[in-house]
Amino acid sequence: MKKYPKILINNGIFLISAILLLSGSIFIFIYTEYFYDLIESVSLWVRNYFGQFYLVTGLLCVIILLILAFSKFGKKRLGAPKPEFDQLSWIAMLYSAGMGAGILLRAVQEPVFMFLNPPIETGASPESISLEYTFYQWGFTAWAFYGLFAVVLAYSIFIQQKKVQLGKATEGLKKVRYLPESIDILTILTTVIGLVAAIGLGTTQIEGGISHFMSREPGSLITNMMLVFLICFLAFISAWSGVNRGIKRISNWNIYLAVFLMLFVFFQADISGILQNFFKSLYFYVRDFIPLSLAMGNYDPGKAFLTDWTYYYWAFWLAWAPFTGIFIARISKGRTIREMIIGVLLIPSLGSFFWFSVFGHSAFKFIENLEEYHSEFGNVFTSIFVFLEAYPFSGIIALLVILLLISFLVTSVDSAIFVLSMFTDGGRQEPRKRFRLAWAVIICIFCEAIIVLGQVKPTSNVLTAMQKLLIITSLPFAFFTIYLMLVMLKRLFKKR
Repeated sequence: MKKYPKILINNGIFLISAILLLSGSIFIFIYTEYFYDLIESVSLWVRNYFGQFYLVTGLLCVIILLILAFSKFGKKRLGAPKPEFDQLSWIAMLYSAGMGAGILLRAVQEPVFMFLNPPIETGASPESISLEYTFYQWGFTAWAFYGLFAVVLAYSIFIQQKKVQLGKATEGLKKVRYLPESIDILTILTTVIGLVAAIGLGTTQIEGGISHFMSREPGSLITNMMLVFLICFLAFISAWSGVNRGIKRISNWNIYLAVFLMLFVFFQADISGILQNFFKSLYFYVRDFIPLSLAMGNYDPGKAFLTDWTYYYWAFWLAWAPFTGIFIARISKGRTIREMIIGVLLIPSLGSFFWFSVFGHSAFKFIENLEEYHSEFGNVFTSIFVFLEAYPFSGIIALLVILLLISFLVTSVDSAIFVLSMFTDGGRQEPRKRFRLAWAVIICIFCEAIIVLGQVKPTSNVLTAMQKLLIITSLPFAFFTIYLMLVMLKRLFKKR
């Protein structure tokens, strides 16, 4: 045990990352207002000047991945002769890490917003437009960002037999002194910032659900802090147990419970209407994918909408892509590159599409049956709980939603702990447990500090600032994504 602190202190990437996180926390606490104003203006600048670049990058990611999947390159098997994980567990883990609690946060609120404020005019019904645009923001492009990083890392780890470090995934990066280490440190910082935003949003929704259930005002600091500690503690236990035991089991539980919740609503709703809207919106989405991806003509919702929604989503997916891509690569051992790409692009996307169709269409019908809509589904944190009040056993189902939210957050955090540990433990596929403990403690402290800061200085929305900080850190990864696409195309043509 005495060697643990020494090993961590002598680890340059770990030490620099920890110091930057600690000093950053102190800076945020002392200069909260300045920090918030700076992040607000810079994140808006990123979206204004690079938003269209993000759209083009997303479309190129999808195209490049499809080219790789259906070329001879796609036949390459990643390491082992057969997959390390069965199909269900693999899908459960990649979905829990990649989307998780977000589908509960936006299940009702986003489709309803798009229904009441159609972003594009195509001649289709508001229901179809709403679901089509929701599909677009949660579909192929998001998973293509993840998938590109996953392919590059999986090729590096299992075919080239390199360590699990993004900075050393390609030979070109090693030619520039300190560049590989800088990329790894940026990935670590972005992952932790992303986790703070995700945990903050998730615990706010959980606390909002508990407060709604108990008919009290939301915003309890003690409840939020207890939830953060609980999630980080459970995530640490899961990460300590490893991928095969902890992470896989909780991810499978997530999928079972999410499917149960979706089917509970589905079988009490307008089934034919849901299926009709699902297939119709899916057809429109595939048909309109290119003009949507480039915001062309009738498919351009306008700069203001793009800045608030699509650019924001694309930046968010990009910022999460390194961490999620690394985790997907790690769990894809034994699969072919084609199998991994098609699985990553299609399966979770179609699952999300059906999820939003079930909750979205049911919410549309709910609104249509009201004499007057008073923005019952306008609050992103409580909308799903308000929605479920219309169903039998609403108290029990609300409790299941809270459990699923906690479980999804646990799998996001345990995946991140595992990835951060791999990065800072010399790129080991099975990092030593001392690193898992260290990262669990750092993440918990950082999250608790931001939660407390948000309460101490309520005039500055610190949680929103952390989300917008993630948008800023996404910019270098957007350029890095273009570099990775060129690297993969070079490998493809070299093999030919």
